[in-house]
Amino acid sequence: MTSPVRVHSVAEGPAHGPAVVLSGSLGSDHRMWAPQVEPLVRQGFRVIRYDTRGHGASPAPSGPYTLDDLVADLVALLDEQGVERAHLAGLSLGGMTGMWAGVHAPERIASLILCCTSAKLGPPSMWAERAELVRAQGTGAVAEGGVGRWVTPEYARRNPAEAKFLRAMIAGTSAEGYAACCGIIERMDQLDALPKITAPTVVIAGAADPATPPEHGRLIADAIPGARLEIVEDAAHLGNYEQPAEFTRIMLEHLNSSL
Repeated sequence: MTSPVRVHSVAEGPAHGPAVVLSGSLGSDHRMWAPQVEPLVRQGFRVIRYDTRGHGASPAPSGPYTLDDLVADLVALLDEQGVERAHLAGLSLGGMTGMWAGVHAPERIASLILCCTSAKLGPPSMWAERAELVRAQGTGAVAEGGVGRWVTPEYARRNPAEAKFLRAMIAGTSAEGYAACCGIIERMDQLDALPKITAPTVVIAGAADPATPPEHGRLIADAIPGARLEIVEDAAHLGNYEQPAEFTRIMLEHLNSSL
């Protein structure tokens, strides 16, 4: 494992409850998981949200970053929180981190919830170009397009204040952190490793997700032994935020069955 950074985190719920770590998407911070906190805490879970390196209030060291780096940060967070094994829910980049952890740090993972994610998300040139754009112009240059992938146009029209909040979240992300994480996705191919994951796994896809359409989730669920796929209607890429009730229901069902 590489040297970790100490990521910013927020822990809520009973100190000795089963730990659920929530890992976010590219361009987000821990606030993207706000809809899930109260329902999980109410069921007795200790909910730990964190900002991926290069995002939110976490350090943004110079790139390149690797999935090894992100999992080292996650393991260091678990150690800091005194958590031996955690249930990990990750969306997009957070799901990529979860898959890597499931293979390379399986002793720390009690179960996986892989949301709106992919094991291989090309073309690589797209990620290289986005990283170059962000390094040149800042994350504000990709904020509008990011929200266009995160939520459906209908949601954005009905909830302009939420869309504005999400745009500001992306625009507030470190340019170097965002670009270095683009590099992770540019180089990533986890397809062959998925059968090595032994943690109980549910994969959740958004039916209207333009970034990681349901077929990406299907590939993951088919490759991980015993995994199942759930597809949520009227959800784009930030499905937990756009359709919180259904995402949370699936998450709780999986968590309770994995205890």
